[in-house]
Amino acid sequence: VQLQASGGGLVQAGGSLRLSCAASGRAFSYGLMGWFRQAPGKEREFVGAINRSGGTTNYQDSVKGRFTISRDSAKNTVYLQMDSLKPEDTAVYYCALNLWTGDRISIYPHHYDFWGQETQVTVSS
Repeated sequence: VQLQASGGGLVQAGGSLRLSCAASGRAFSYGLMGWFRQAPGKEREFVGAINRSGGTTNYQDSVKGRFTISRDSAKNTVYLQMDSLKPEDTAVYYCALNLWTGDRISIYPHHYDFWGQETQVTVSS
């Protein structure tokens, strides 16, 4: 499985970005998809995730109401819509595929088997 993330960039506070993560291979259908981020000097943290059917999502408290995850199974793609961006959202973002926990969303990076390359999100104040 290969995951290809895209859509990062520079945006002013209050703006929006949409990240995409395209997956190759059939495993995409069997796993839940997560987004993580890592700011300079900080550990990688869970942003949110969506289950296999797309019917359940879970988010870190700091992004609830601002970020939305969706998935398009026909395109093997998951999206992270980020609205009302804040400078503290600045980080490199990663998408990841979890084949371990079934439909139970995990916030732990070690439960995710495959990772996309980083995409930088910078929010200016």
